[in-house]
Amino acid sequence: MSIPNSQARRSSLQVSIGSVRVGGNAPIVVQSMTNTDTADIEGTVQQVKALARAGSELVRVTVNTSEAAAAVAPIRERLESQGVRVPLIGDFHFNGHKLLREHPGCAEALAKYRINPGNVGRGSKRDPQFAEMIDTACRYGKPVRIGVNWGSLDSDLLTRLMDENSASAQPLTAQQVMRNAVVLSALESAQRAVDLGMPRDRIILSAKVSGVQDLIAIYGDLANRCDYPLHLGLTEAGMGSKGIVASTAGMAVLLQKGIGDTIRVSLTPDPGGDRTQEVIVAQEILQTMGLRSFTPMVIACPGCGRTTSTFFQELAQRIQSHIRHRMPEWRRQYTGVEDMTVAVMGCVVNGPGESKHANIGISLPGTGERPIAPVYVDGAKDVTLKGDRIAEEFQEIVEQYVKRSYVPKNAATESAAIEPA
Repeated sequence: MSIPNSQARRSSLQVSIGSVRVGGNAPIVVQSMTNTDTADIEGTVQQVKALARAGSELVRVTVNTSEAAAAVAPIRERLESQGVRVPLIGDFHFNGHKLLREHPGCAEALAKYRINPGNVGRGSKRDPQFAEMIDTACRYGKPVRIGVNWGSLDSDLLTRLMDENSASAQPLTAQQVMRNAVVLSALESAQRAVDLGMPRDRIILSAKVSGVQDLIAIYGDLANRCDYPLHLGLTEAGMGSKGIVASTAGMAVLLQKGIGDTIRVSLTPDPGGDRTQEVIVAQEILQTMGLRSFTPMVIACPGCGRTTSTFFQELAQRIQSHIRHRMPEWRRQYTGVEDMTVAVMGCVVNGPGESKHANIGISLPGTGERPIAPVYVDGAKDVTLKGDRIAEEFQEIVEQYVKRSYVPKNAATESAAIEPA
């Protein structure tokens, strides 16, 4: 089965979020969310910078209090002054209408508003408060994400569907009713926004659940029933490997079907852990599926009884860390470097062959093998390393390969400028 590319996804509408395009023929966008108190301006600025440096193309911040709303414009200004132009998304619940009304600077500084129709207001307050947020978005020319979450599903809608299902001659299961409620909440809220004056090309939908099969079923239904861009993500995915595996299992199936225009991997970080891990995992999902390239891929064997030394593992980790550290600068300087592959292999069984398939590969000596490490460049043996500085020498080979193999962006621009029309 062929993998869909960015030209083949279902959404025909394209939404502009600052300088970022979502949907239509745009590449699938990676986004993330801060976990700082947004009222802490400096702390939030530093985390947004870290997420943007890691490759997050959109960053969402919590706007839950007057203090947080008042901090948004200064955060935007500080980021701009430091050359960080990643669009900021405001995450609103319960009191978003009021915060946007009372803090016009916040309304202006944000590139998009995230509205959860399940908790925008209760009872008679729901419709007018939703309408006020849409009116603000229209006034400032901002797109919105109507983000349904099954943990805060519209209780009136769910009750109505449950009652209708009970009276049906062929009732659905409670799980099926819940899935239908999530989809209907998104679609009805989007139509309500359009009726209030929101252009269709300023609406993105999401339907967050924490079960993989629910995620696949709901987004499949949603994609069949609308042409809005869809934001994918498994909410409350969990910590560590569980969160990574669950998010990958759900989103990969949908992406393979051509469903999804922007993604977030909602990982619970370890205490004091690095928030940027969710960005790296999202990038790796897209890159390993062949949908986008973000950073050179490091291929490394898992090790076995032939590789009792841990040197190849340490070298693979060192090279991968070096590449991630250098990638922001490489991306600014060179065109195409994100497509590079580097192989770090542990013995002669698959080492030389895998190294030949990579742009640069090294085959380290396994247990009992000669203490040499042949290096292959673009499929041909280039040099043999030995001694105590194999790691440093191989790292330098990678650096030199980048310099001579990828076109500097200023040269590419100059070349394009003088091409005949």
